[in-house]
Amino acid sequence: MILCIDIGNTDIAIGGYLDGKLQFVTRLSTDATKTVQEYESIICQMLTLKGVRRNGVRGAIISSVVPTLSSVMRSVMRELYRVEAMHVSLKLDTGIRVVCDDPSSVGADLICACVSAHFKHGSPSLIVDMGTATKMMLVNEEGTFVGVSIMAGVMMSMRALSSGTAQLPQFSLDAPDKAIGTNTIECMKSGAVFGHAAMIDGMIDRFCEEFGRELPVFATGGYSHAIIPHCKHEITLDPDMVLDGLYIIYNRNK
Repeated sequence: MILCIDIGNTDIAIGGYLDGKLQFVTRLSTDATKTVQEYESIICQMLTLKGVRRNGVRGAIISSVVPTLSSVMRSVMRELYRVEAMHVSLKLDTGIRVVCDDPSSVGADLICACVSAHFKHGSPSLIVDMGTATKMMLVNEEGTFVGVSIMAGVMMSMRALSSGTAQLPQFSLDAPDKAIGTNTIECMKSGAVFGHAAMIDGMIDRFCEEFGRELPVFATGGYSHAIIPHCKHEITLDPDMVLDGLYIIYNRNK
């Protein structure tokens, strides 16, 4: 089995691939204060429940936007499964080019999502990744990453709204019946769900206008299932894009 690990600001996703197929995805909260031993204990228990044996892992690959946890996770893989995990960077053969002002500043998760889009769905394309932040990436006809827009994520916006005001409460992320709210909770849900969907629609229009043609759009990330169905553009949900991109990169470099 190959373990693909995506370390995000909010959670860590671990996907297990066997014979080219994703067998499971499990998640744990990101906590940069935890030690190698603490992560070893948590991950060992989680993967054991998924049927992963200590001698059943042949390799691992990591993408991370939390630098302090990159070395921690490599140590966990080494101690638990005796494998040296790859770490996604532009030093690896990703199969795509990155052309922007500072290629080294592009997040590993963005690279993985674009790799997945290019090899699974084809290029050009737009990729919307809805995690802690909402990112929109453009891959051109040649499979080149040419740029990205980064926006506050839906949960980040919701927390800021609730914590930054005296009278607005916490609320769940589900769509109200209509955009014109008639009570506080419905008003806030309307802004969070329909407002974020409208932002994505508007950014798609701008990207396509600047690129000069309509583009297929793919969405991934933990909050995509709650927002994308309310967008007016046709957008294909692909929840495992980053993990699939990791697996593609692993096989290109193993």
